[in-house]
Amino acid sequence: MANRRLKRKTMELPISRTRGAAILVIGDEILSGRTQDTNTGYIARWLGQLGIPVREARVVADVEAEIVAAVRHLSARYDYVFTTGGIGPTHDDITADSMARAFGTAIDFHPTVFAALAARYAALNVGTFNEARQRMARIPYGASLIGNSLSGAPGFQIGNVFVMAGIPAVMQAMLEDVRKRLVASQALSSVTVSAFLGEGTIAAGLARLQKTYPDVPLGSYPFSREGKFGTSLVARGADAAKLGEVRVALIDLVRAAGGEPL
Repeated sequence: MANRRLKRKTMELPISRTRGAAILVIGDEILSGRTQDTNTGYIARWLGQLGIPVREARVVADVEAEIVAAVRHLSARYDYVFTTGGIGPTHDDITADSMARAFGTAIDFHPTVFAALAARYAALNVGTFNEARQRMARIPYGASLIGNSLSGAPGFQIGNVFVMAGIPAVMQAMLEDVRKRLVASQALSSVTVSAFLGEGTIAAGLARLQKTYPDVPLGSYPFSREGKFGTSLVARGADAAKLGEVRVALIDLVRAAGGEPL
């Protein structure tokens, strides 16, 4: 019955989504500033190599209702959602339960995972496979496992959501198991042209250039270097030839504004 509920819930998601992915970071420790999030940048770069752009990233607290709401919204809007955090052994690791609720299915101990973790703890003599550690074997019904070559405790995929650990090294190991499940495209690249010019000086020209190349996202990023302020102009895309054209146009824009590319 739980699997049938999961299937029906998944099929209700809109067929037409925004092409790309979202990242959902889960954990009070990120919001408090105690732990620095490095997973978002890593996942974004990793997906860029597969030609999958990240369209949105969020951080939510260890609150089930907040996690459920975010997952439902993001999974309906994007091709893929990648979550990190909250699948460990402690009381505040509630991501698995929240995913089950978000997809309208049940959750219980996965027999294969339970047996594998029990054997791992016994063999490595790193502690007893107690009730807290057993929590890591709880997987929502209908989910498929994501392998973890480092610590053994798996992540899982439910619908178009990939649920992974928050520890960066473990998350990165899980991503490699996810790779074969994604529809890759041409890798995304970027070109950068920097100059000691203020954003306001080149804003109008950059806006005109964006209209000329509407399918190449353009951004401006101010910086301070050598005691002077400047701006880096960045173009992103998968078409190398077009990026080359845009780079030349950005150089011309800088020079027309009285600057010189660095």
